[in-house]
Amino acid sequence: MIRLERRPQPSRAWTALTPVLAVLLTMVVGGIMFALLGKPPLEAIRIIFWDPLFHPQFAAYSRPQLLVKAGPLILIAIGLSLGFRAGIWNIGAEGQYIMGAICGAGMGLAFYPTTSPLIFPAMVMAGALGGWAWAMIPAVLKVRFGTNEILVSLMLVYVAEALLASVSQKLLRNPEGMGFPGSRNFKQFPAAHNAEIFANSGMHWGVIAAFVAVIFAYVLLTRHIQGFNIRLTGEAPRAARFSGVSPARIIFLCLGFGGALAGAAGLFEVSGPAGQITIDFNSGYGFTAIIVAFLGRLHPVGILLAGLLMALTYIGGELAQLMLGLPGASIQLFQGMLLFFLLATDVFTNFRLRFGKTEVT
Repeated sequence: MIRLERRPQPSRAWTALTPVLAVLLTMVVGGIMFALLGKPPLEAIRIIFWDPLFHPQFAAYSRPQLLVKAGPLILIAIGLSLGFRAGIWNIGAEGQYIMGAICGAGMGLAFYPTTSPLIFPAMVMAGALGGWAWAMIPAVLKVRFGTNEILVSLMLVYVAEALLASVSQKLLRNPEGMGFPGSRNFKQFPAAHNAEIFANSGMHWGVIAAFVAVIFAYVLLTRHIQGFNIRLTGEAPRAARFSGVSPARIIFLCLGFGGALAGAAGLFEVSGPAGQITIDFNSGYGFTAIIVAFLGRLHPVGILLAGLLMALTYIGGELAQLMLGLPGASIQLFQGMLLFFLLATDVFTNFRLRFGKTEVT
């Protein structure tokens, strides 16, 4: 008989090993999937993980893109990780990301074509506030009526997508766009454009904000009483209540912080790399950030590294589609395998395998 036996305490070795093991298993099983699709598996893995960084033909373009892709993933994942640590499951960051983009873009477009340097900071505040307000809906419903924040936040993603389609065709549509859906392009509006800080570096204000969020979250979780309350609420809810920690306050804090960071990420993306509000602006960053948060073990530094790794799969996946003709769905499945194998191997953090006959009493 093979059975799982609970460990007296979580294994530190397995906690550190499981992300690495999940990546290796993803490579192996992903290679098998590529082989079944009739593509050379080793070449596909090499193109995804190696060529964007070191191939002389692609690296000059891909390396800056690594920061561009990683910025919103890290920013959103940091916000989600605080809630996940407290046992608050915000699955609707994609909707908060969209609402941040809508509110921030609306703020900037309202002042077009003003050249004031205050426009972009106002857009950042509006984007963060939009994401925060959208996250407050499941927070209020959970505190007031005991609803499930997973379902509410997830359903609000579809409402946000409907609002995105509406404003792209009506409220924020470019009046000089000859009737086509989509807002003005922020690259033609310098005061509202999130341009690269250093040319050809991929470094823009969204990337800076992501690094700042990593430092802030690390200090909060390791040096501040509120970070201790968040960790205590997730690890020992009854102890947290007995010690005077307010569950409602933690819910508002975690969902609000996660929503604000997701909204800011949406603003940085729409005013920078994306350039404009369009019907298909959202690219799944809010959902992918969930993988990043868990792959990084809900630790700020781990999330930073996981965000860079996931960004690499985005860039390498696009390159593999171009070079090998891989379908886009296979790349999405490849990315999803990371979370699947992480959760599968994570079992061994709290359990160990035992072999032999079980005693019947």
